[in-house]
Amino acid sequence: MTTDTTERLRIVTRSAGAGELFQLLRDGRPRTRTELATLTGHARSTITSRLEALLASGLIAPVGEASSTGGRPSTSFAFNPTSRVVLAVDLGATHARLGVTDLAGEVLASSEDRLDIADGPERVLAWVAETGRRLIAEAGRDVADLMCVGAGLPGPVEHSTGQPINPPIMPGWDGVDVPGMLTAHLGVPAFVDNDVNLMALGEHRHAWPDVADLLVVKVATGIGAGLILDGSLRRGAQGAAGDIGHINPDNELTTPCRCGNTGCLEAVAGGGALAAELREQGVEAETSTDVVALARAGNLPARHAVRSAGRLIGTVLASCVSMVNPSLIVIGGVLSESGDHLIAGIREVVYQRSLPLATQHLRIVTSRTGASAGILGASMLAVDEMLSVDAVDALAG
Repeated sequence: MTTDTTERLRIVTRSAGAGELFQLLRDGRPRTRTELATLTGHARSTITSRLEALLASGLIAPVGEASSTGGRPSTSFAFNPTSRVVLAVDLGATHARLGVTDLAGEVLASSEDRLDIADGPERVLAWVAETGRRLIAEAGRDVADLMCVGAGLPGPVEHSTGQPINPPIMPGWDGVDVPGMLTAHLGVPAFVDNDVNLMALGEHRHAWPDVADLLVVKVATGIGAGLILDGSLRRGAQGAAGDIGHINPDNELTTPCRCGNTGCLEAVAGGGALAAELREQGVEAETSTDVVALARAGNLPARHAVRSAGRLIGTVLASCVSMVNPSLIVIGGVLSESGDHLIAGIREVVYQRSLPLATQHLRIVTSRTGASAGILGASMLAVDEMLSVDAVDALAG
């Protein structure tokens, strides 16, 4: 029995509510009434009552007849992830990725578009709602099937409210009630977090579910990290954990940063900084994507810039390794697509500067989920909220 299933069983045996019972079924494994009664210690009549409520909600469905030693075969029940859909939103500085998923995180339809986050919340979120409705139709579903929205923003987000707080690259977004605006547009609950936190959640759940301690680093226009420790996403007191883009890797660096400080990692190793560095050398580059294309095409200044950026990022990550001792560092974001140049620079410094005990089993790898990490994590954020014990009790009540 997995640790996750053991924890769900511990929860479900406290009470006989529909929400608690659903947590046990959420692993997708079909179970009969008798099996559920045996696992939980509750009376079969109680189990039957809770199953009827969950069946009415659509969250579970009968999945056929189990084998029987005699008499009428028993019906099994399992989580029905296709009952509803989720709109998952991954907003970056200059792009937007949207996906419609089922409740297990399977992407049913998706899109990627250029979008300037500096256009402001009214314009951006109205576009999100319009595009989301189109994708729901492309997935063959009705807007009435939409259960919730999960969204990631490229800046600091106060977890308790879902509001961006003084985001350096998001003018006009400070203190905006993003969840409330999305709910007003789409009529369902919305949940918002920092984009890198959601990348970490998506990468962990879909690519590394057995790794309990990992850092996911996004290297794009901005730089940030999401922390999975002891198997859970860690946000810190206000949700600002992992904001490594505004750590100064070298006190001699004085490049101004959009946050108001100087020498921040983002200001010297982010995609915009590398593009500016290349322009000074006479190389045409405007965006992170341009830098990646040049590096992959063999442009030596671009490759050198990316490798140097990796070393600066590695300097900051070496401190992170000493602090939290992850077993895995996952590098994502558009600059991770530049070949081995970025990750080679990161590895070079992390393994050199960190103590042997911390790096004994440390792996530094590129993202397995790639550009999908953000929407996968956004879906999981929203689903976890909507399928919590209390939320399922309310839905099945």
